[in-house]
Amino acid sequence: MSDAIDRALSEIKFDADGLVAAVAQQHDSGEVLMVAWMNRDAVRATLSEGRVCYWSRSRQKLWRKGETSGQTQLLKELRLDCDGDTVLLLVDQKGVACHTGRRSCFFRAWRDGAWAKIAPPLVAPEALYGERTA
Repeated sequence: MSDAIDRALSEIKFDADGLVAAVAQQHDSGEVLMVAWMNRDAVRATLSEGRVCYWSRSRQKLWRKGETSGQTQLLKELRLDCDGDTVLLLVDQKGVACHTGRRSCFFRAWRDGAWAKIAPPLVAPEALYGERTA
């Protein structure tokens, strides 16, 4: 499997910081859940383990989705865009994807000249992380 993963990695165009944009989408509904970043090690871990792993730019380390919140993403399929510089992760999201306790990070819509929150939190952020977040 390592050779296959190496071949997959060779087709991905990582940026100057060694990162690629990663869009997570619910595999069966098409719902866009979140956008994050992956480096080579994150892609390798995701393909090896079947559990989505990202690169945290703020913490400067790998993080597996749900490692602190329990809200995991299981990989169903990894896709690469036409330019090779963005990956699409078709996932099975267990629980909420957003750190605000919402299903998707895209819970604000520009309506009537203002940002409107169009989805309520499903889980209190403090229940996920022990702190209050937007």
